[in-house]
Amino acid sequence: MLELPLVLVGGLLGSAHCVGMCGGFAVLLGAGTRNLGANVGRQLLYSAGRISTYAVIGAAVGYGGVRLTGVALPLINMQAVLSIIAGALLVIEGLHAAGYLQRWRTASTSDGCPFTGGLGSLLRSRGASAAFLAGVFTGFLPCGLVYAYLALATAAGGLWQGWLTMACFGAGTVPLMVLAGSGGSLLSLASRQKVLRVAAICVVVTGLISLTRGAAALNASSAPGTASACPLCR
Repeated sequence: MLELPLVLVGGLLGSAHCVGMCGGFAVLLGAGTRNLGANVGRQLLYSAGRISTYAVIGAAVGYGGVRLTGVALPLINMQAVLSIIAGALLVIEGLHAAGYLQRWRTASTSDGCPFTGGLGSLLRSRGASAAFLAGVFTGFLPCGLVYAYLALATAAGGLWQGWLTMACFGAGTVPLMVLAGSGGSLLSLASRQKVLRVAAICVVVTGLISLTRGAAALNASSAPGTASACPLCR
């Protein structure tokens, strides 16, 4: 998949957003650990839990995208349509992250979350399984950047492709999250904003690739004598 390196880089740079949103979870996770090594170990378990959630959901939406394509294929090249939709969402999310569009207020920005009570207990627990489960539950928390990459996973072309897309995104978020949790605080607000602008460029470029791929596939499938399958989604 052409955009996978950009997905990884987008996750790496976009994790400055993760530090701002969930860095407190990582700090709480490491509070009270015996030493730096134990803290890093807990941070890695936490990130492994997050990646597991992202990858499983990515596999589910990737499979769902293929099934939807199979149903709609006689009428329209649904894989190409999904690629265009995913690209549009990524471009919009990237422009939001860059500050060019005003982000609308949604339920995800409201105070309070039904997961945070149980999540706090897991973060404070000393067990290794608790750290992993805390990451699993964190992966379900609302996040516009995650949603945008899930849309890309839907158009990835299959279960394993969707899994790989979200696994790459999750892997990209690990370094900054581990460093933030281990050091208590890694980036100032101004530094996060600068890194987020670079991440936003990666997100927009990934979206443009997806848009171009989908448009080319629609054009190819509409040409006389060509197969309706998406030639660029294989």
